[in-house]
Amino acid sequence: MQRPPQPDPLFHVVLVEPEIPNNTGNAGRTCAATGCALHLVHPLGFETDEKAVRRAGMDYWLSLDVREHAGADAYRAHHAGARRWLLSAKAERSVFDADLRSGDHLVFGRESSGLSDDWLDAEPDRCLSIPILPGIRGLNLATSVATVVYLGLDRLRARGEVGVDAAGRLERTQNTG
Repeated sequence: MQRPPQPDPLFHVVLVEPEIPNNTGNAGRTCAATGCALHLVHPLGFETDEKAVRRAGMDYWLSLDVREHAGADAYRAHHAGARRWLLSAKAERSVFDADLRSGDHLVFGRESSGLSDDWLDAEPDRCLSIPILPGIRGLNLATSVATVVYLGLDRLRARGEVGVDAAGRLERTQNTG
């Protein structure tokens, strides 16, 4: 049930081995609402066939640009030149300090363990965290996706690449590629 890729996603949200369907569904809703592509890197902890999506009530899934990859190597090979940001509670650099740009890949790990060290070690200068209070393990995956996507959209808005129309809806501007 994979939909053909849509032109120029504002961001690419990459979920590496997601385990919980509701988190992926909520991340997908954020992507559908904001013009982002959703990449699912296998193995997944659930099914994404039409019956499973319908059963979960994800009527927006058909308007979502979903791209599935057989594994991490397949994703990396297909997107070798991508500008990636790796989100991890282990990272010391704040997402607030990142220069998020249209077309960036925002990579998130499994709910239970986050991104593996091989991901983080491969691009140490691209690792970001969402600031939280000490003693808190981390945010929910879907919450993290929404937080980073909307922070990125605010950066795009500040550069005039997206705007908000009179009805409060997101719109692409002429400056968007």
